Amino acid sequence: MIAPARTAAYRCAMAIAAGTDLASALEQARLTLADARDRALVTDIVTGVERWRALLDHVISTFAKRRTDRLDPEILAILRLSAYQLLHLTRVPAAAVVDDAVNLAGKMGKKSARGLVNAVLRTLSRGRASLPLPPRPGDLTDRDAILAYCTITLSHPQWLVERWLDRYGFEATERWLQFNNTSPPLSLRANRLRTTVGELEAELAARGIAATRGRFAPDCLCIERGGRDQVEDLDRLHDRFVVQDEASQLVTLLAGPVPGPRLLDTCASPGGKTTALAAAMAADGASGDRRPPPVLVACDVRDRRLQVLRRTVTRAGAARVHIVQADLGQPLPFRAIFDCVFVDAPCSGLGTLRRDPDIKWRRQAADLATLARHQEAMLAHAAAALAAGGRLIYATCSSEPDENDAVVRAFTAAHGFEPVDAGTIHPDLPTAVIDADGALRTLPHLHHLDAFFGVVLQRRRQL
Repeated sequence: MIAPARTAAYRCAMAIAAGTDLASALEQARLTLADARDRALVTDIVTGVERWRALLDHVISTFAKRRTDRLDPEILAILRLSAYQLLHLTRVPAAAVVDDAVNLAGKMGKKSARGLVNAVLRTLSRGRASLPLPPRPGDLTDRDAILAYCTITLSHPQWLVERWLDRYGFEATERWLQFNNTSPPLSLRANRLRTTVGELEAELAARGIAATRGRFAPDCLCIERGGRDQVEDLDRLHDRFVVQDEASQLVTLLAGPVPGPRLLDTCASPGGKTTALAAAMAADGASGDRRPPPVLVACDVRDRRLQVLRRTVTRAGAARVHIVQADLGQPLPFRAIFDCVFVDAPCSGLGTLRRDPDIKWRRQAADLATLARHQEAMLAHAAAALAAGGRLIYATCSSEPDENDAVVRAFTAAHGFEPVDAGTIHPDLPTAVIDADGALRTLPHLHHLDAFFGVVLQRRRQL
């Protein structure tokens, strides 16, 4: 009998091959599995295949003696899943992995390929200690050797590797690729509407879950693998934290310790930044004076994203958040009344490849120009809702200057805005993550965080 997790992983892999993103494919696959261990195994296998796809394809092609595009999609999926297990999940007996793969090929109507599957995987199993992979180059002037090592052995697309090599050099790029190929911790942000980071740390410890403080974000706790399922099962603590990457937590600080009485969070789903902003505004409004209560409007465009946003806001206890369906790609239905407008723009996601490795295979360099045009339009629509003297915050989870610096330059030149030094905005924003231009910029090879970008913009004063 084929292990249920491997069957689910196969279906997930085929969905990804058909165009479904990794997160959605995993969500659907996990619904078919009752056992938490099977759900964890599917996540590990499918995410690992996407992380190491180029390496796996190179090895499969070598042992099969044919290009992977000459293999049936079903067989390629089975070989990738099984090769990943043989190379990375060595606690599973190799014979069981090979047998399941052969049986799965038959079950999926590819009986004639069972011999090929068996031969490739048994050869791979015997040769695990000395795989035919490009070595780390000794000559760092040999561009071809560097590209072969980075694109195959470290499993990243060539166009992206070349960009990073040109900007940062080989050693920094190598560290970045190695960072992307590690499994991320579970990053939590203590929900200040209900607790503090110290209290949450103590509550986790009382349940046997060891958490470490984030390196930069003040409310961040990181739980290494092994604690993830425990945390998901702790329903009593779910209102005490929000799952949010540490770099994303830093972006929220760009609103300042006192964001202002009227704040607009556009593109707000899934709600991590919204609830952090709500906590900051609640702290400012707790002084006991008679000022009107602060107003935080959070909007997104799609029904499903709004549902996720509502769940996050409700669980966090952010009672004063007003959720509105609005499309930032079009003029917003608001007057110019907001003291702060937050634009966490839809982007390539190339800064989050450690968490979302499928993105590196779905994105192309040509996508960046199209995304940048949309981002400039979104900034213009957001700026129209900004009150006099207000601040506009632009952020992405992209590593690429096309979506970051270039968008900011184009927008500020066309609309009369100028950047504000982010280092002056919030006392908890570390100088280590502020670049020479005053923008928030986290980089994997420097900060061991995902690549995020954020800038604070303000209208130029009229002379």
